[in-house]
Amino acid sequence: MSSFSSMRRDFLRAGSLGIAGAAVPAISIPALASAKKMAVASASDGVFNVRKYGAAGDGKAVDTPAVNRAIEAAAAAGGGVVLFPPGTYLCFSIHLKSNVHLHLQQGSTILAADSPLPGQETGYNGGVYDAAEPKTAWDPYQDYGHNHWHNSLIWGEDIHDFSITGPGLIWGKGLSNGRGRRGDGAPFVAEQSGVGNKAIALKNCHNVLLRDFSILKGGHFGLLLTAVDNMTIDNLKIDTDRDGMDIDCCQNVRVSNCTVNSPWDDGICPKSSFGLGYARPTKNLTITNCWVTGCYELGSVLDGTFKKYAPDVHVPRTGRIKCGTESNGGFINVTISNCVFEGCQGYALETVDGALLEDITITNTTMRDLVSGPVFMRLGARLRGPKESTQVGTLRRVLISNLECYNAPMKYSSILSGIPGYNIQDVKLSNIYVETAGGATAESANLQLPESENKYPEPTMFGATSASGFYVRHVRNLEMSHVEIANAAPDPRPAFQLHDVERADFFAITAPRSAEGAFALNNVKDFRLGWSRAAADVNLSTADNKKL
Repeated sequence: MSSFSSMRRDFLRAGSLGIAGAAVPAISIPALASAKKMAVASASDGVFNVRKYGAAGDGKAVDTPAVNRAIEAAAAAGGGVVLFPPGTYLCFSIHLKSNVHLHLQQGSTILAADSPLPGQETGYNGGVYDAAEPKTAWDPYQDYGHNHWHNSLIWGEDIHDFSITGPGLIWGKGLSNGRGRRGDGAPFVAEQSGVGNKAIALKNCHNVLLRDFSILKGGHFGLLLTAVDNMTIDNLKIDTDRDGMDIDCCQNVRVSNCTVNSPWDDGICPKSSFGLGYARPTKNLTITNCWVTGCYELGSVLDGTFKKYAPDVHVPRTGRIKCGTESNGGFINVTISNCVFEGCQGYALETVDGALLEDITITNTTMRDLVSGPVFMRLGARLRGPKESTQVGTLRRVLISNLECYNAPMKYSSILSGIPGYNIQDVKLSNIYVETAGGATAESANLQLPESENKYPEPTMFGATSASGFYVRHVRNLEMSHVEIANAAPDPRPAFQLHDVERADFFAITAPRSAEGAFALNNVKDFRLGWSRAAADVNLSTADNKKL
């Protein structure tokens, strides 16, 4: 502890005694200034420049040993800043430590070295990434990538009070993306020894700050964060071909001001897998002021050219914010606000593996050029987890307000769907405007959507929907107010299709009236519609095969 810190501590202690009548010792201005100089000198000594530990930074020599030596030295000193000055640091697995801050200066790049190709024992210059953890009995309950953290470019486990900041870049060029390709396009085998498949992976950590850096091609996950508590993720830019960030079984997390372009997978993805060997909820999560997209060519968001894929290029354009698919532990107390979606899928709230998904608030969202409906809620029964303890979960208490969507797809409406005997409950939607492409066929209004109770949850899982705005099935206690559905081209489908719905209130609804009406009601109880342009006021105790 510096002399200045010691003086400050003694001063505060004396001050607290002074309240009870003790004398407060005086500290001279020269002494205080001297202490500050000592504190500055001590802080300067706390910087561990990777160049001084042997890093070349030329993008050719493997700098992993030097980087890890700098981190170990900082940890041994009780903490400090590991500095990456401008340069390209070619690395395999970097090991994070408690009380260590990695700072990437402008112009610095941590570059993932090439993983071994099929049939090879080593990658670039004889190097390999750390081995994945041994297989466990719970591996089958989630995808391969969710069970392993060590086979990553940067990883930490059971550590605390650390950070990665700075305007530099993490480029996962040599990482696998979990779908048969390395970041440079070369083929690979994901489970092959020595292969790395994540940019940053953290497990069982707390007090974490990730801020200001960028990730290009982050492997299977740009960030895989499992059981990480008290975490702030701020001002990251992620341009990648799989998930941008997975926040799995984490609690007390704030995500803000982030940009994620992930055309092939999800952008910001809270999960609650069984990867820890037990169920743990993702809880107390805030996501705000973020832009997610799936329509830009990789790298073009980071270099500022923003090149969109041509319409004839087959890209999933996923890019969304999604709770799920892994959903063993649950999602509790989640708020999402002030976010922008472009050229991607909409919100997805999914619980199919026995979890709670409850107390969710989403507000102030703008969406454009979606490839699925703006809202997808699914309570399902995939039940991927221990058979003795995994039962159908719950999806309830969800509020969505102030959502605007331009050019939603014709084929898929928003979907709220439970399964027979298990209802989505207590959903309120307000101040929503959705303009769809419209133009569906007349036959589409009569489509019978399958239940698909144990199917992987996706907005496309039922095929084309029989509603242009909202398809609602197996839901209890639904309120929609000040909701407008507009179709750019005439659409024969009703704007709202309800099946097995109990207590549904619609207020101030605007929607086109097709030959099928604005509302199609099937096995609906306690339905009320008022003050709406879509249809006349009505109060129905029951309704079946009824059009309004």
